[in-house]
Amino acid sequence: HKCNQCDKAFTRNGDLCRHKKIHTGEKLYQYNKCDKTFSLNGNLIRHLGTHTGKKPYQCNQCDKAFLQNSVLITHIRTHIGEKPYQCNQCDNTFSLNCNLIQHLRTHTWKKSKQCNQCDKTFSLNGYLIRHLRTHTGEKPYQCNQCDKAFSKNNHLIRHQMIHTEEKPYQCNKCDKFFSEMIVLKDI
Repeated sequence: HKCNQCDKAFTRNGDLCRHKKIHTGEKLYQYNKCDKTFSLNGNLIRHLGTHTGKKPYQCNQCDKAFLQNSVLITHIRTHIGEKPYQCNQCDNTFSLNCNLIQHLRTHTWKKSKQCNQCDKTFSLNGYLIRHLRTHTGEKPYQCNQCDKAFSKNNHLIRHQMIHTEEKPYQCNKCDKFFSEMIVLKDI
């Protein structure tokens, strides 16, 4: 089922009908306490959470809670180190699509930030700072349960699974669990 206004396609006609309301501006769902209107009931339900303060989606790894399940799913990636967004121009992977989009700019931006210890250049100052740690040996990310420290935050997150014995990745061939997805790719 394809939208005739923007070429988006849907597997169910009901999804297409809901989508078309975006183009018509039709807003059937109204919250009477603040007079906001919404074209989709799901958007109204999410908005209600801003008034009630209820955050029904609780992370089982920490005490954070969220209004939307999709935000919780994204948050969980910070605990398990999952990085499903891969750059199509290099080997870098990211847990958030917005970080991939920012990274893609580095392939087109002028690399004007030069390392003063080697010939590498970077388009963003943050990338240069991270790179400088390879020369200085600085490891600002300290584990709060042991003496280990890391130069990158995602390395610390992965390390902390040793202490929690967390193994979120399951092999679909032998049903064993692993703490890192990379182990599954090697099987």
